[in-house]
Amino acid sequence: MSAAAKAVPAEITLKIGDPYGGGYFNGVIRDPDTGLEYRTITAGAEHELVGEWGEYGVKIAGADSFTDGRANTEAMAAAGSGIAQKVLALEIGGHSDWAIPARDQQELQYRHFKPVTGDNWEYGRSGDNPNSVPVGLLYSEQDPAQTIHAGFREGEPEAFQERSYWSSSQRSANSAFFMHFGDGNQYGSDKLDELRVRPVCSELIQ
Repeated sequence: MSAAAKAVPAEITLKIGDPYGGGYFNGVIRDPDTGLEYRTITAGAEHELVGEWGEYGVKIAGADSFTDGRANTEAMAAAGSGIAQKVLALEIGGHSDWAIPARDQQELQYRHFKPVTGDNWEYGRSGDNPNSVPVGLLYSEQDPAQTIHAGFREGEPEAFQERSYWSSSQRSANSAFFMHFGDGNQYGSDKLDELRVRPVCSELIQ
């Protein structure tokens, strides 16, 4: 994980959806290389951005992590990604370490904050999250169900839109992973597509 992730005591007790760190507690991700665990915090809806992921046909070194959105976002910004540069410039709740979520961080956003009541996408890798705590399993039609967390259901102020959102995890020179918040479909989209971003930040659990 990026050095930007702050270390905080493990004894802090949080429930999914609790206001915390300038956003809302959204679950725990384990770094597959170190085994360290990180709290993921999702920013409020007012901080969403829209833009292209980056330059089509260019493979960006250092933007391939499924767990470290900050490292991915820094690599994207250094390569000229406008939306990555905007996210890195955010100051929310006294925190300046925001990032475009990596693929497995983004999966937690859908798993816990799914805005709608419709069926989930049951194909490909959607829902498979070996790096979350607990490990995420493939989605079924109704699992996850619409979120139980107040404010994040369709029509409420913090709800994700029923649209596609970028992750910071690169798929190839031409595409990057996204998630659709209407059905949980995780796939790759052309880097020139204009999609939404809901920023996250991370805290190391000590």
